[in-house]
Amino acid sequence: MTEREHLSIAPDGQPHEAQPRWRQDFPIDWPQDHYVARRDFTKFMVLTSFAFAAGQFWIVAQNWLRERRGKPAMQAIAPLDKLSVGKSLTFDYPNPHDACIVIRTGEQRFAAFSQKCTHLSCAVVPQFEQRRFHCPCHNGAFDLETGNPLQGPPRRPLPRITLEIVNGTLYATGVEERAV
Repeated sequence: MTEREHLSIAPDGQPHEAQPRWRQDFPIDWPQDHYVARRDFTKFMVLTSFAFAAGQFWIVAQNWLRERRGKPAMQAIAPLDKLSVGKSLTFDYPNPHDACIVIRTGEQRFAAFSQKCTHLSCAVVPQFEQRRFHCPCHNGAFDLETGNPLQGPPRRPLPRITLEIVNGTLYATGVEERAV
């Protein structure tokens, strides 16, 4: 049995010798090309399953490391007299490049959140007259006091920064990741 006998009929129906030179040089038999052996299929499934399992172990390892890091350190934000009612102040917490924003909504009422929108990490800006944080990238909005999404693409609330007042100074003491 020759190799040509394994080939199926060409798409134009002509014999193998009458085919163009490129088809003779690269004789691809389409029905055989799409055939997948059980061994190849099993190998593909095992490798894909291994990749998914490795991904799950990576997620577990990241969560374990995050829990071991513990609570971030307490960090001074500003003296209370530096932040008047209806004003905001930006700061970095818990790491140097984690932008956060604190607002003073009353004489003894403060709220602090991550300044990164939960949709695509654009910086949110406070709009006190509308009682919301506005994300200018996709017209998203978050409640000024709770950080919950009000409109636009964001579906998750802003991460809340826990605050504490010690000797007239406002301190950031932790980050609350919240779900809707």
